[in-house]
Amino acid sequence: MAKELAALSNELARAVERAGQAVVAVHARPRFSSSGVFWRPGIIVTAEHTIRLEEEITVTLPDGSNVPATLAGSDAGTDVAVLRVDSAAGSPIPRADAVPSPGNLALAVGRSQDSGVNATMGIVSAVSGSWRTWRGGRLDHYIRLDLTLYPGSSGGVAVNIEGEAIGVATSALSRIAGVAIPTTTVDRVVDEILKRGRVARGYLGVGLQPVELPDHQKGLIVLSVESGGPADKAGVLIGDILISLGGNVVADTDDIQTLLESHGVGQSVEAEVLRGGVAKKLAITTGERSRRS
Repeated sequence: MAKELAALSNELARAVERAGQAVVAVHARPRFSSSGVFWRPGIIVTAEHTIRLEEEITVTLPDGSNVPATLAGSDAGTDVAVLRVDSAAGSPIPRADAVPSPGNLALAVGRSQDSGVNATMGIVSAVSGSWRTWRGGRLDHYIRLDLTLYPGSSGGVAVNIEGEAIGVATSALSRIAGVAIPTTTVDRVVDEILKRGRVARGYLGVGLQPVELPDHQKGLIVLSVESGGPADKAGVLIGDILISLGGNVVADTDDIQTLLESHGVGQSVEAEVLRGGVAKKLAITTGERSRRS
């Protein structure tokens, strides 16, 4: 038994060592640093909620040196911030091929300027499909971590026993436990931030409420229409019942947000509504949601 425990202990230490080669300390808020991880060459990902500066950000690299970083952009909805560094130090973290399963061992690996690499261990306690955060973003999977995230751990990397990333660790998206922002979500957000400096989210400019329709169907009744908004320009009226968007049946406001994320801002999407019991199709050109809304 002692030999098995020693072997596991050594394997965990090797996983932390491998992951630590890609983990940095991020100095972008008062009092203490957060963690970040080299996601691509010259690109560091960290937790958006830990960024309190837009200028004079520095990072402590795996070799212990400090270098300046620039904020390429951030997305509060998914709690992802992207930094650029002019340094070849640090290798991008290897990614796990599959989404973890509940019960899999997990490590949260971070770094501080004083103590260097640090880690906590636990398990993946829950995994589900697509999940919308309370901040309005969408994660491709909900990955709950049953481990301790210390104040400087957010923005570090959550890894499996092989030291491969299953996501970026954050304490800001759930009030009950830490969450790993899935690697697929991080890739999607990084791509958009590097392209346009932000994550653009579409909107229709309507207030909606679910309603029951005959034959056990569901829809969304339009309670308000923003004057001059996308839906208003397309001819949507208060009292219309939205039953499909982009050819997909909609029964909840979350359905709308999910569908809008698959359509680029400024693109036309077909909406089918019931007006006085008669089906009517309207083409709505999606707008871009204000970052403050």
